[in-house]
Amino acid sequence: MHGAALAGDQDFSIVNKTGYPLKHIYVSESHSGSWDEDILGRDVLNDGEAFDVAFGKAEKTCKWDMKVAYDDGETAVWENLDLCKISKLTLKWNKSTGVTSAIKE
Repeated sequence: MHGAALAGDQDFSIVNKTGYPLKHIYVSESHSGSWDEDILGRDVLNDGEAFDVAFGKAEKTCKWDMKVAYDDGETAVWENLDLCKISKLTLKWNKSTGVTSAIKE
């Protein structure tokens, strides 16, 4: 109860269903022109694991960009994610197209 009272509207979970570990995840305000620091820090988000992203209660911005990087350096970017409406992003990788997709919930 206490934690929920302090939660920002933008809080969401990232679920890695790509089949590969994610080494870096960056989340920045849309159109900021740069990426904030890696929210995973030194950790890796292994396949099948989830990572909870928390925002401060005072944060008002809803539109955010997200970039993920695999350990081989490949990246995927999503722009203008409305985190006020998204509570979970499940990331999947399509072997035939080489594209990482995000299923929004």
